[in-house]
Amino acid sequence: MNPKHHQLIAKELNITLGQTERTAALINEGATVPFISRYRKEVTGSLDEVAVTAIRDRLEQLRDLDKRRDAILKSLEENGHLTAELGAKVNAAETLTQLEDIYLPYRPKRRTRATIARERGLEPLAEALFAMTGIDLLAEAARFIDPDKEIASVDDALAGARDIVAEWISEDPKTRERVRALYLKSAIIRSKVISGKEEEGAKFRDYFEWEEPIGRAPSHRVLAMRRGETEGILTLRIEPPEGDALAILSSLVLKGSGPDVDQVREAMEDGYSRLLSPSLETETRTLAKEHADEEAIRVFSENIRELLLAAPLGRKRVMAIDPGFRTGCKLVCLDEQGKLLHTDTVYPGQGAGRDEEARERLGTCYSDFKIEAIAIGNGTGGRELETFIRALHLPGNPLIVMVNESGASVYSASAVAREEFPDHDLTVRGAVSIGRRLTDPLAELVKIDPKSIGVGQYQHDVDQGALKDKLDDVVMSCVNGVGVELNTASQQLLTYVSGLGQQLASNIIERRDSKGPFKSRKDLLDVPRMGPKAFEQSAGFLRIHGAENPLDTSAVHPERYGVVDAIASSLGTTVSDLIADEDRLSKVDLSAFVSDDIGLPTLNDIVDELRKPGRDPRKQFEAFSFTDGVDKIRDLEAGMTLPGIVTNVTAFGAFVDVGVHQDGLVHISQLADKFVKDPANIVKVQQQVRVTVLEVDLARNRIALSMKRQPDAEVANPT
Repeated sequence: MNPKHHQLIAKELNITLGQTERTAALINEGATVPFISRYRKEVTGSLDEVAVTAIRDRLEQLRDLDKRRDAILKSLEENGHLTAELGAKVNAAETLTQLEDIYLPYRPKRRTRATIARERGLEPLAEALFAMTGIDLLAEAARFIDPDKEIASVDDALAGARDIVAEWISEDPKTRERVRALYLKSAIIRSKVISGKEEEGAKFRDYFEWEEPIGRAPSHRVLAMRRGETEGILTLRIEPPEGDALAILSSLVLKGSGPDVDQVREAMEDGYSRLLSPSLETETRTLAKEHADEEAIRVFSENIRELLLAAPLGRKRVMAIDPGFRTGCKLVCLDEQGKLLHTDTVYPGQGAGRDEEARERLGTCYSDFKIEAIAIGNGTGGRELETFIRALHLPGNPLIVMVNESGASVYSASAVAREEFPDHDLTVRGAVSIGRRLTDPLAELVKIDPKSIGVGQYQHDVDQGALKDKLDDVVMSCVNGVGVELNTASQQLLTYVSGLGQQLASNIIERRDSKGPFKSRKDLLDVPRMGPKAFEQSAGFLRIHGAENPLDTSAVHPERYGVVDAIASSLGTTVSDLIADEDRLSKVDLSAFVSDDIGLPTLNDIVDELRKPGRDPRKQFEAFSFTDGVDKIRDLEAGMTLPGIVTNVTAFGAFVDVGVHQDGLVHISQLADKFVKDPANIVKVQQQVRVTVLEVDLARNRIALSMKRQPDAEVANPT
């Protein structure tokens, strides 16, 4: 470990050096972020997941920087450029940009105009020009005329010398730093449509003639323009005012006046337009893309987190239906564990005979399988099917819920679904997924690539490696935050448990299938390849309902069972009797149990967990219904007020499902009565809201909504 890295991270994150060093040590030992933040609070000083993740990621960045530094030093040495002074500069560089600026003049490159000029022996003339001491320009240049070297005249000699000077100026670290700062402060991003592409690129119409400061351009616009460029619709440039750039260069480069200074000025202007400007534009484009990616990934990851942590209905017997017209509605019945019990197909809406048959089959399945809730996919025909089922007036008034089926088709065609249901087709698998999403969204959605769930913004345009890393972090955080039932969890869900991964998850499933349910957490040690480290990392996040030891159903880590036993003994009771006994728990003097390896943060967590062992941190499920009679876009009218579900939050607003098969947009300006900069501060994915219809564009299938107070809004048949 590099002590300088720890010092830098501590300063950047405003934490102590000790916190940084100890957290870094845990990370280097293979501990996961959820484990460190949940079970090593005494070690880290109670750093949360955000801080631990920041330390982990910054350590990786600094290690990558050191790898690049080593590669540069090796290259400099191999090519005979390395001196003590240059080595010191390389070692002192704190950022990759600084490092590359130092290396640029020495980096092996293709033959340039300056390279050719040097080969022709013109470097001494370039040095004489660049000194700007008032030399006799013509006489000095004449000394270098040599037809054998393709230098036929004074002009040829001066042109070659200027090429060398232009490269010196463009590769000077101080010059690049100053002009780079101008780019970051003042550069304008400009997009224009390529002539003849107007019709083909209609979706990029907003950017046919667009410009704005790159420093203020929001993520979605940068990514949209880049996509337009990639698709051959737009041209894109990022440049500061040229006059400002040349003024900076003049102040850094030029000295005095005279013919030699004029030559340097000409070289400077050429170097800026031919070398420095394109180089820094590429840098700025890359940096703008990185910033846009970071913001898009942040928005996407927050949406995924809200979706994964959506309120579960819980263990209920569910009838799930994937709506369809031509091929019928696929119906499945699931038990409390999500196990498939029955499949059928009904054809409502295809004539009186089919309707009667559908009523009979639905009623029979409902009673035979003791159904407690009905989940209906929100695809085409979903609202009509909902109306049909509500009209059945099934006994017991079961909960009927429209379920967002985004990504269900991806799951249906996946290897995971084929392995789980090898004897059933895509429609059955899709219906099962819809039902399971209602009872436990997290357990079902982890089976799908998060990019396919439909809550992102330009997710296919951002850095895919960075996106995957971030989403993996989010999914792992959600899975471990909720906890996993060891005896019912799928392999996909177990894969995200701290310390497990695919192989151990597979081994757990095989052990469960061959020897039956796990009876205690200690049984995990019988799983092949489950060593002490993996057990330490995973055990606290795995639950076993009905275990002999009640702590196995909780988030108390097995390494702390002895402390709980001691607490129970001090109160003259058993662990079983202590759990959920608020009177006794409130009397515990935690300071009496502080030791060298356990402090008050962990003890407080233990007592909180004993109050409600194994509690689910997700919100309670709330039933929701769309407005009756409003199930198509043409049913909407300006002024209507409707209930809706937020399906996506973006940098420019939020999309809301109001039950018409087309989400409406609440622009950021319509999210609240006061100005908001970040829509995520107002709404979250899966949030239930009320919106007012502002405009319906049937031609473009667009709906404009508002969440502002609308004094004259008409409430549309509220449910």
